Amino acid sequence: MPDGLTRDQLVGFQTAVGAIIREAGEIALGYARDGAKRWVKGDTSIVTEADIRVDGFLRERLTDLDRDIGWLSEETVDTPDRLDRDKIWIVDPIDGTRAFVEGVPVWVISIALVEAGRPTLGIIYNPTRDELFTAIANDGAYLNGHVIRASERPSLTGAEIVGPRSMIEDLANVGIQVTRAPYVYALAYRMANVAAHRVDAAVASTRSKDWDIAAADLILHESGGRLVELDGSTPSYNLPAPVHQPLIGATEPLNASIRAALSRAAERPQTWA
Repeated sequence: MPDGLTRDQLVGFQTAVGAIIREAGEIALGYARDGAKRWVKGDTSIVTEADIRVDGFLRERLTDLDRDIGWLSEETVDTPDRLDRDKIWIVDPIDGTRAFVEGVPVWVISIALVEAGRPTLGIIYNPTRDELFTAIANDGAYLNGHVIRASERPSLTGAEIVGPRSMIEDLANVGIQVTRAPYVYALAYRMANVAAHRVDAAVASTRSKDWDIAAADLILHESGGRLVELDGSTPSYNLPAPVHQPLIGATEPLNASIRAALSRAAERPQTWA
């Protein structure tokens, strides 16, 4: 891509961001131990002072790496100037805030570097388990430095899938019996677990945002899987509305089978579609 970062530059960013995200994890863990004030945002989702503190920390530290890179985060007011940037950080300071406040260890910090609409660096960190998922475009996916590969299961029947109950039930409604894995609030972690072959596939309902999936998209892709929208399209990032269709993450041909089954289910009105 024109003016794209070289592999050596991306490796440098990966090293720096890996250290920064671990620092952010320590900040978040402090709030998890001591308690964090919480409130409800306008979209009825929960936010805590930990989300805001980590967001500010990450914006300061990541911006210091390169001031020409734009910014998009769940907890920062969006501004149109990001659309003029070829490169942008896309961040979720705490993905899975509900799990965070409930003390369930399935929340993560997610950071992606996106160039010309696609991620070229993705890092997801679960501080409670000290799990660092990383990927650079065309360089494989890793968990704590070890190569990870997504499940190559070809058959949908009996596959273990994580996602909203309504979507899993709709697979059954069209005659497909799968195993529903324990639910994971954090969408980034849900997809990262597919990359690590902990489950066969993951699905997500409509209106996922860029910050939920950008880092996980690359990590899953580099593990051999695909993250696609229900119509089969590859997500694009840093668009005016950073919102997505229902999503499926898996290797092929399992991914195509899930899409086909959910498309049949979506012929009738569905809350997740």
